[in-house]
Amino acid sequence: MGKIKNNDALVLNEARQVALAIAEAGFAAIDTHTVMARLMQVREEVLEIAGISIVRKDMGRLFFVAVGKCAGETARAAEHILGELLTGGIAIDVVPIEGVVKIKTFVGTHPLPSPANIKAAQALVASLHELKENDVVIFAISGGGSTLLCLPREGDHEKEALIVKALTHAGATIQEMNTLRKHLSLARGGYLARYAYPARAISLIFSDVPGNDLGFVASGPTVRDKTTIYDAEAILEKYHIRATCKIDKCGLIETPKEVKSFLNTQNILAVSNLDALLAMEGKAQSLGYTASISATCLTGEASIVGRGIVSRLHTAKPKTAFLYAGETTVTVRGKGRGGRNLEVATAGLTDIWIDELMLPFASDGRDNGEFAGAICDTITKDAVAHLGFDLSAVLTDNDEYPLFHKVGHHLSTDTTGSNVSDLIVALKG
Repeated sequence: MGKIKNNDALVLNEARQVALAIAEAGFAAIDTHTVMARLMQVREEVLEIAGISIVRKDMGRLFFVAVGKCAGETARAAEHILGELLTGGIAIDVVPIEGVVKIKTFVGTHPLPSPANIKAAQALVASLHELKENDVVIFAISGGGSTLLCLPREGDHEKEALIVKALTHAGATIQEMNTLRKHLSLARGGYLARYAYPARAISLIFSDVPGNDLGFVASGPTVRDKTTIYDAEAILEKYHIRATCKIDKCGLIETPKEVKSFLNTQNILAVSNLDALLAMEGKAQSLGYTASISATCLTGEASIVGRGIVSRLHTAKPKTAFLYAGETTVTVRGKGRGGRNLEVATAGLTDIWIDELMLPFASDGRDNGEFAGAICDTITKDAVAHLGFDLSAVLTDNDEYPLFHKVGHHLSTDTTGSNVSDLIVALKG
């Protein structure tokens, strides 16, 4: 069974059937349990992790630490694969984790931090302080981990929540957001690697960041940080955060820069949106389409991106598939409820033609709500017109969720347990 729960309800013509099949191929390629099984194998004499061999007789205790939207899936996979070799560990996800025994689990809030996040981060840090030199810790770091690793030097979560909310509304990039987050927590920006030292650490990173700079995935908790407190200050100034949030001191913290803390840590890209795109490209080709990967680092204002992709479809030859991955931004000007992918789809509806289709969706299954994304085609456009929605007004108020809740044609996947940025299928029939 695939990830798309409402597939049968959405398949109203051949183009939709093709688009949904391509999306399913992308989901399958980044399935977290599949990725973990590929990366970790227990041999008779060695433990192999992403091509790294660790002699079992030389190894002390083995711990597994997972943070982010893939944490639950990676924890279940780790217990299954490692079996009796695993000593224990901690997993922090944005949803409750079931089906694990040895690994202690926490659930935190997202996208804004809460006391639960601080409690979980404190427990994680405390567990790392117990590691010894011959111990091994496997990290699984994924998107969403930034919010979960809220651990200010002093005070509570509220100041960070105000700052993140203001940056989100201002349309800050994920790099800007996470640069600032690194300098607001004692659990990001390389701090977990510092705490794990002198144990050996192997960090499997599930990238949701365009460009796959590992230092920005979940704010790089195991990666030596290249940004400084001055970079964080510049972002505060650029978006007038102190004035907007009415705060004087933001509690900025410098990240670890000493080489020693990172000597025993290896950071490995476990999966990225390219894995999804290649599988989607292959599926499109098998279905008779001329397919191309148009972007792996798609950025820009969501509404502009949506219109731009549709405009490109107008000049495409029949049986063409354009595939995109990345993360757009939404500068919030209204008071509605929406998401990046829903806004891309809504903007595309303003000029979609009868032989065209665009399907933007979140690989984690959550586009700022319970919808993963939505189908933009003339079927949806006609349904919107029939129900009397004004697309211009919807976009102005950033209020796409009520539109798709009423009209339908949204993608429902539940939480996928994967997270490699947003993905877009664009077809010319």
